[in-house]
Amino acid sequence: MSFSDSKFRLVVLIFFFVSFLAGCSSTYYSAMEKVGVHKRDIMVDRVEEARDSQSEAQEQFKSALEQFNSVVALEETDLKKAYDRLNDEYEACSDAADEVSGRIKKVEQVSEALFAEWREEIKQYSNKEYARSSRKQLETTQQRYDEMIARMHKAEKSMQPVLTIFNDNVLFLKHNLNAQAIGSLQNEFANLEVEIDKLVARMGEAIEASNTFIAGIQQ
Repeated sequence: MSFSDSKFRLVVLIFFFVSFLAGCSSTYYSAMEKVGVHKRDIMVDRVEEARDSQSEAQEQFKSALEQFNSVVALEETDLKKAYDRLNDEYEACSDAADEVSGRIKKVEQVSEALFAEWREEIKQYSNKEYARSSRKQLETTQQRYDEMIARMHKAEKSMQPVLTIFNDNVLFLKHNLNAQAIGSLQNEFANLEVEIDKLVARMGEAIEASNTFIAGIQQ
């Protein structure tokens, strides 16, 4: 067995070990703290990952809208290809939505552990002034976090109406592969465009809130 094979297997083992620990949150956080990675660091990383997944979802939904428009704008087209294109975009949007939801859950998990630990540690102060200052920092951070996570959930919820409209039309096209189907899709394009515009705007607000939160917690 070559050195590269050994190194590869070691990386795989480490990956599965960390993945196992991630399934047991308290064990995972304890293990990470032993190597100098604290809940605060994990939280920042997860907020960044959630922000990035929302940014990617923004682009994916905009791409889907463009594909939808390009299909309904054609008077004559290969309907099977049209269906395949829209279905691919729908599946990609659905995956992007799942990724966003998963990232948000991870942010909530680590933030819950972080704030619980912070509250407990404040009780350990013998210096009342230090305790008061730390409690104020906690309240400020919690407030910024609540605003950020609310915007994340608002953006997350705005994905569902888009996916619902998209799925309805993809299924309709699948079940009615004829010229009439394309004509009926044109009526739905306006609705889809409105919902995606709302989604993109809310995603932008959530991304901005994430950046503000990250900047504040890193000060």
